[in-house]
Amino acid sequence: MSEEHALHCIICGEHKAEGEGIRIVSEFICESCESEMVRTDVKDAKYPFFIHQMKQIFIEKNA
Repeated sequence: MSEEHALHCIICGEHKAEGEGIRIVSEFICESCESEMVRTDVKDAKYPFFIHQMKQIFIEKNA
């Protein structure tokens, strides 16, 4: 995987090859995190973590 085609997942923080996940606005979520997120129940302890990480999509970087 070349660096120019590696994307940084906003959930797990790992670098993944382009095409192994989804892009939302200008951010990237890897396939494994996406899968885990859609299976996570709202009562699960990890749910608030996913919400917090997803907020990065809508918060301006230079605010």
